[in-house]
Amino acid sequence: MAQSFLEELRAEVPESADITKAQLEGSRIVIYTKTPDYFADHQELIKKLVSKYKKRVDLRAHPDILMDVEKAKKAIHELVPKEAEITDVIFSAEVSKVTIEAKKPGLVIGKSGKTLHELKRMIKWSPYVERTPSIPSHITKVVRNVLYMHAEERKKFLESIGKKVPPKKIIEEENGEKWVRVTALGGFREVGRSTILVQTNESRVLVDCGVNVAVERVQSYPYFNAPEFDINTLDAVIVTHAHLDHSGLIPYLFKYGYKGPVYCTPPTRDLMTMLQLDFVDISQREGKKVAYTQKDVEEVIKHTIAIDYGEVTDITPDIRLTLYNAGHILGSSQVHLHVGEGLHNLVYTGDLYADGSRLIAPADTEFMRLETMIIESTYGGKNDFQPPRMDSEKRLAQIIEQGIKDKAKILIPVLAVGRAQELAVIIEDILKKKGLQDTVKVYLDGMVWEATAIHTAYPEYLNENIRQRIFHEDENPFLSPVFKRVGSQKERISV
Repeated sequence: MAQSFLEELRAEVPESADITKAQLEGSRIVIYTKTPDYFADHQELIKKLVSKYKKRVDLRAHPDILMDVEKAKKAIHELVPKEAEITDVIFSAEVSKVTIEAKKPGLVIGKSGKTLHELKRMIKWSPYVERTPSIPSHITKVVRNVLYMHAEERKKFLESIGKKVPPKKIIEEENGEKWVRVTALGGFREVGRSTILVQTNESRVLVDCGVNVAVERVQSYPYFNAPEFDINTLDAVIVTHAHLDHSGLIPYLFKYGYKGPVYCTPPTRDLMTMLQLDFVDISQREGKKVAYTQKDVEEVIKHTIAIDYGEVTDITPDIRLTLYNAGHILGSSQVHLHVGEGLHNLVYTGDLYADGSRLIAPADTEFMRLETMIIESTYGGKNDFQPPRMDSEKRLAQIIEQGIKDKAKILIPVLAVGRAQELAVIIEDILKKKGLQDTVKVYLDGMVWEATAIHTAYPEYLNENIRQRIFHEDENPFLSPVFKRVGSQKERISV
């Protein structure tokens, strides 16, 4: 199927385009050419291919015409404004790609992408832009380094996925009824180990694979012994968000032989890496049996295909995935699965927050088509009333004000990802309004600092108010002078 498609694609493109290679990488069509300027002057051809095959098209230059690395690096620094503050330039010859890391990626891209297009014309390398976190993040650096170092291996992996997910629609046989089946493997009528298996005639997809850290091992894992589950037939894994009760056992799948793709947003990829590595570290320090190793976590990174909200992606021959904002934590997603040609549409919300917060925009609530919705209900009981957010913030402000007046120390135990950053933004606002941002210090201990650093790498996933402060007012609340890192046991004792 994939080979016949490539032959068909070549027939669609004029010889003057000088295509040297065309292949499928994941859900994208990748075309290598010796005349990239031809495609730049014939944008309608790319649009035609996208429209026909319903896949994104990446155009890359043949290695023979790429500008020398040192000359290309010099050209990048000359063309991109210094105000962009480029921190690194990484060339991946295997895929004719150069990644530019900068503190202000918008200036690298330019208005309407003008700078980036001009750069590609000049150096022939395909430029990609990554934001340098405003607070240095060890985890984000590790994740990116793994992807850079294993570019050739990852290219082969994406090609293997492309062969399994052809661009043309599978023709349904006249015989045999099409069906969709959902099996709960964990997280139903309980909190923790959230795992759902979605099966069709052709596909097996796992949505989340969490662990319940509060109970013993037998009860903490999903029902991997269920007759419906077979790791050898699993086509894809989707992760709604980074919390361990949804992502904690993804590396466990790789430990036992899974080699397929993991789909999630970029922030989820980085945050779940941090939490999974911490899970390994804590298990080792407490003398418990370790579910997996750091090597398994690295395998997850290498097999993760990061996609943004609203990006439609073919993940199996008969399932299309679209992620929507869930409003829960940075990068959290609702999973929309479109099965077959309109056969069935299913949404699994994952952990959901519909009202929005100081940090994250409200969850998306509109979907093009929907027949089945699985919605989380942790606080969905008839007596589960939460106090109004504004009342809670006022009460917190009163406690802080009284603590400052009494010269006391206020300790706030909080989960590292999500609520910690929400509280940080609220506290920063309280101190700022009272004019205390230069006199009161807020110490971020444990993983809170690293998780906050990862938030600064993805401000586009924060709500409009925070984005406005960061992009247009040059005021990042996480960079406030009130925040100090506790980086060692010695510092912890002194605090």
